Amino acid sequence: MSERRSHHPRPLKKYPWLRPAAARGAGHGPRSGAGAADRSPAGPAPATVDGTAVADERSVVDAAVYRDGRRVGTPDGLAATYRRLREEPGAMAWIGLYRPTEAELLSLAEEFDLHKLAIEDAMEAHQRPKLERYGETLFVVLRAARYLDAVEEVDFGELHVFVGPDFVITVRHGAAPDLSAVRARMESAPELLALGPEAVLYAILDAAVDGYAPVVSGVQNDIDEIETEVFRGDPAVSRRIYELSREMVEFQRATRPLVGMLRGLMAGFDKYGTDEELQRYLRDVADHVTHTSERVDGFRSALTDILAVNATLVTQQQNAEMRALAEAGFEQNEEVKKISAWAAILFAPTLVGTIYGMNFTHMPELHWVLGYPFALLLMAVVCVSLYVIFKRRDWL
Repeated sequence: MSERRSHHPRPLKKYPWLRPAAARGAGHGPRSGAGAADRSPAGPAPATVDGTAVADERSVVDAAVYRDGRRVGTPDGLAATYRRLREEPGAMAWIGLYRPTEAELLSLAEEFDLHKLAIEDAMEAHQRPKLERYGETLFVVLRAARYLDAVEEVDFGELHVFVGPDFVITVRHGAAPDLSAVRARMESAPELLALGPEAVLYAILDAAVDGYAPVVSGVQNDIDEIETEVFRGDPAVSRRIYELSREMVEFQRATRPLVGMLRGLMAGFDKYGTDEELQRYLRDVADHVTHTSERVDGFRSALTDILAVNATLVTQQQNAEMRALAEAGFEQNEEVKKISAWAAILFAPTLVGTIYGMNFTHMPELHWVLGYPFALLLMAVVCVSLYVIFKRRDWL
């Protein structure tokens, strides 16, 4: 690592984008508008330290100054951290922020000469994982993840890391990862922390990647359950497959860029004189990232296959239901035909009997000796004829 530069805060007038949002006119500054205004801190103007604007430290989770791998100061707020870092030659500041205000980020940008594009990204959040170098400062965006057992969902957080010659700044926009555990781990290994900001970056990357392991395990369990539900015919499984597929798309977006990011870091080992032990640690993280990325790709492929199988099973079930309905309709139609045939057969004698039962005075058949046998014969002939016709047509 290079020696710490002398701190001489630049006047704000040289950086119009660093002025508080209230001082910028409409349409000026990076991404101005309602979103920027919402992030502007309320209340009095920020305090100043040696002419540098300093925001109210409402989002500082922890700020510490380290020398030779050991904590030598725990300043109360950003301004005190700046002063203590200036007073400790060869020291390193590690500042952790959780959803900071715009004024706090602008204060850090002015103190550590952070690039305005990186500050814009940290303000806006919702960035893709990436690694960018601005002079001596690295800007890293990570998408951390954690598995929520209660709702069986994957929750994603966003972490921005600024790594300079003598400082590390973390800007967290979600619950994951737990950086307090990372800090405790590093403080318990002073020989590793003594390697400087790059060692802290390694620890953060390692924590983010290790955080993927429970997610991978949880997703694997979900896929196993989904396979069982698919063959059980659970109607709600399609929605669960779709939701898990969307989570895997997000998971893939979080892990796949890390492979290229770590390759970029490893490509600069010789150029930036990275410690050999730290190189080994970073290669180990790269191996874990590659393995996780491959698992996520496998999950997406498995979910695609499961969705296809589920669609096939649903189609088969629908076809079976349609066939059952068709068979029921056919059977019902056969019964209707039988009923109709017998109704027609019974209707013929009823019609003849009704005619002869009218008892009109002038009806020749009433006074005919063979009238009654003829009526019976007519009824029989009609009924037999209808029975033969319906029988040939398979109605009976």
